[in-house]
Amino acid sequence: MRPLNLIVSCSENRVIGRNGGMPWRIPEDQDFFHAKTAGQIVVLGRICFDTWPQAVTDGRRAVVVTHTPLTLGQGRTGGVGTRRPTSADSLEKALALAEGLPGEIFICGGQRVYEETLDLPQASRLYLTLVHAEVPGDRFFPDWRKAFPREVARRDSADAKWRYSFLTLER
Repeated sequence: MRPLNLIVSCSENRVIGRNGGMPWRIPEDQDFFHAKTAGQIVVLGRICFDTWPQAVTDGRRAVVVTHTPLTLGQGRTGGVGTRRPTSADSLEKALALAEGLPGEIFICGGQRVYEETLDLPQASRLYLTLVHAEVPGDRFFPDWRKAFPREVARRDSADAKWRYSFLTLER
């Protein structure tokens, strides 16, 4: 099995979502996320796919974990660099599909996909944008500290509303 990269933006209290969206808008984090995943394989749940229009642009190969594959891609406009997503009804099947595609594999959410992936032995790296705030939310990232104890890179940043750190963590 190839290594898996998890990539996420979460608050200090591990919130990753609220009411079907992100609880913050941080352009620098969005740019980082898009640059890191461009041209790669992104494995994500259906809700994440539905809320991320760029999932199938910039050469990304999206593998969506869903039980309703017929609804995938509805309402999406095509364009340069747009690909049709692949779907699977379980994370295990999604990862098997991802294995056959070129590029690095990035796990992009949501909560359940992260929970199922975090302790897999092939989950070797976590790209974490840690937002230094406690915010209300209804979707959470699992506690990563034991699974990824080694910090290999860190860059602190801020915008007018948020302070945050870009962390690269490994097992």
